[in-house]
Amino acid sequence: MISREPTIERLATARALLLDPFGLDETHLTRALAEIRAHRVDDADLYFQYTRSEGWSLEEGIVKTGSFSIDQGVGVRAVSGEKTAFAYSDDISEASLLDAARTVRTIGSGARGGRVGVTPTTVAGSRSLYGGQDPIATLDSTSKVELLGRVEQMARAKDPRVAQVMAGLASEYDVVLVARADGTLAADVRPLVRLSVTVIAEQNGRREMGSGGGGGRFGLTYFTDEQLQSYVDDAVKSALTNLESRPAPAGEMTVVLGPGWPGILLHEAVGHGLEGDFNRKGSSAFSGRIGQRVAAKGVTVLDDGTIADRRGSLNVDDEGNPSQRNVLIEDGILRGYIQDSMNARLMGVAPTGNGRRESYAHIPMPRMTNTYMLGGDRSPEEIVASIDKGLYATNFGGGQVDITSGKFVFSASEAYWVEKGRIQYPVKGATIVGNGPDALTRVSMIGNDMKLDTGVGTCGKEGQSVPVGVGQPTLRIDGLTVGGTA
Repeated sequence: MISREPTIERLATARALLLDPFGLDETHLTRALAEIRAHRVDDADLYFQYTRSEGWSLEEGIVKTGSFSIDQGVGVRAVSGEKTAFAYSDDISEASLLDAARTVRTIGSGARGGRVGVTPTTVAGSRSLYGGQDPIATLDSTSKVELLGRVEQMARAKDPRVAQVMAGLASEYDVVLVARADGTLAADVRPLVRLSVTVIAEQNGRREMGSGGGGGRFGLTYFTDEQLQSYVDDAVKSALTNLESRPAPAGEMTVVLGPGWPGILLHEAVGHGLEGDFNRKGSSAFSGRIGQRVAAKGVTVLDDGTIADRRGSLNVDDEGNPSQRNVLIEDGILRGYIQDSMNARLMGVAPTGNGRRESYAHIPMPRMTNTYMLGGDRSPEEIVASIDKGLYATNFGGGQVDITSGKFVFSASEAYWVEKGRIQYPVKGATIVGNGPDALTRVSMIGNDMKLDTGVGTCGKEGQSVPVGVGQPTLRIDGLTVGGTA
């Protein structure tokens, strides 16, 4: 069997699902883009998408729900200056395409624009960060139900205090095709799977919850019994730890964050503030600070959409630009922002491959992919031992940030009180309050154990949700405010 180059393979898949069934080809895309460029606009694109998704959930020992859906459509966008006109349709046809094109072109002046007859050409690179298989088809329905049943059995066998187990399995097969007015034609085939497990443990009338899970851009066969056991172990450990927890102390103190998922604090408190739209408008606490020190020495933060098989990775973004490994903060110095095409053009810089949208019914904007901090030279044991009195937070729940001020609030779902370098007891109800740019300057120790999360992150912005990844090493941050329940 002779395999085709990955870019050609992805384009062929996209054509077969998004153009051929509707009697469309590249000439129809050229005609629609020409309709938009009949008025003077700065940019225009067509975004076709086909998404097939499936979900299963288990509760009380029974797979209670199963769902399956198919969605497809096209989004048509024109950009003039800072203004965007956008239309979308779930009817993929030449008539709908041309109607949408004539609608959005009204954003531009009636004077004819240039290059109205551009023929889309392939410009995407040949890299392949993940396979193009349909993950839904990698296991049959019986095997999926059995997989969830094994998760419950593992959790209940782990400890007799486990009173309830809930598990979910989600799969998605996403195919996109982007045609731009500059001649770009790009496609991506994106598998995505995720398994989640939540347990409730009970002891002496007290009930506490813990969760685990993971996933990425691959098939369901990734979830071996060994992998399932690791998720179950995380969930049960968290629930049992919280059964022993005491009210969290409050006040200003040293806080040590564990590796991996606690990078969600970095994502919220720093990452959003480095997105190009907020900085172009001057509404971010990081606006106008390129080249300035914004963090302690040793702090290097990246957004990297090129890591193989990761939940936040993309071969190309939702504007057809290749994703990149972007250094945002280097040794404490701010080096750049996350950019989509429109904000990059208005700020006079190059796109960074971060133009993302939830679906064909949404406009793209600058969004993170996999955002993480590089490791340092301290062992995690050394960092915890350095705490005189403070909090050691190993897992987080929800949080929020104000982009303009940089202020954040996060709740710790698993944390411990530490005195004189020794963990004393788990605590519950700890809320970490701070300011993103200020918190980065308070980083005093960086661990050598950088870890990415297990593949569970979803980022929300302006009503749109996209899959992302986070990560960091163990970090010591001095002088954070902890709101407790003690």
